[in-house]
Amino acid sequence: MSKKYAFLFPGQGAQVPGMIKDLCDAYPEARKVVDEVSKITGVDMPKLLWESDQAELSRSDNSQLAITTASIAVMKVLESKGITPSAAMGFSLGEFPALYASGVLSFEDVIKVVRERGLIMQQTCENIAKANEGHAPGMTAVIGLGPDQVKDICAGIKDAYAANLNSSVQTVVSGTFDALTEVEAKAKEAGARRALRLAVAGPFHSPLMQEAADNFEKAIAGVTFNNPSKSLFSNVTGKEAVNGDEIKKNAVLHLTNPVRWTDEEAVLNELMEKDGDEWVLIEPGVGKVLAGLWAKTDYAAKYSCTPVNSVESVEELLK
Repeated sequence: MSKKYAFLFPGQGAQVPGMIKDLCDAYPEARKVVDEVSKITGVDMPKLLWESDQAELSRSDNSQLAITTASIAVMKVLESKGITPSAAMGFSLGEFPALYASGVLSFEDVIKVVRERGLIMQQTCENIAKANEGHAPGMTAVIGLGPDQVKDICAGIKDAYAANLNSSVQTVVSGTFDALTEVEAKAKEAGARRALRLAVAGPFHSPLMQEAADNFEKAIAGVTFNNPSKSLFSNVTGKEAVNGDEIKKNAVLHLTNPVRWTDEEAVLNELMEKDGDEWVLIEPGVGKVLAGLWAKTDYAAKYSCTPVNSVESVEELLK
């Protein structure tokens, strides 16, 4: 029985000052990615990754580029050790390094696309904040209710949208300030353990981001999206993605549609079960959010998910 790997790439919010510094010091493959991203974008990536404070790094135009760089840098280190993905998926922004890992986008294109996406989303968020000063839209994490319960709550509230279907007990809602306030109250009435307003710049993965979607569609008009060479899963459909043109359309819809993460987890599990080989799941880049979500599924008993984001975690994986 051969061993196969599925890579689950983290999304925006995973960024931390000093990210992947030890990996870049230890592995030339990782440092090369950082330097190449600097050349492609004109952004001083070592400074952004290792000298920025949390506030600067958390801006969409910075965090998206930083997280993508980190994810690809870790992937290159793993490749140098003979560990390559047979399947790839990413949470929100993480879908873009997954597009690179599966051959849909070239390295240069994925970096340029993510750079544009971050700039566009940052501008949209600033426009939203300016138009709603002191009352800006955003996101709320509802913990302790099922996704269908949260969807039902949102259905009765104008401008509230279930945006991230993270797990059977965690759903993130996007909406206007007033809509989220109402969601939080109704979620607690319904028995939610927590309804927490998140420190994010905008109402991501909802129709309130249509301006960003329109601008992003124009930005990627001339970019070629190839058919994937490895199994790839879509946030928009929650299913396997096989056609480059459809993937390109979904990259735009991605900004205004929910992340169907639980559906993707189920489809990945189904693929691994049918395949019959030994599978290992890896979360390459920064943090361990996706490994944590996977650990709460019914599939975790058979397939483990390991975060790889440091020299120590690489060495542990290779044992």
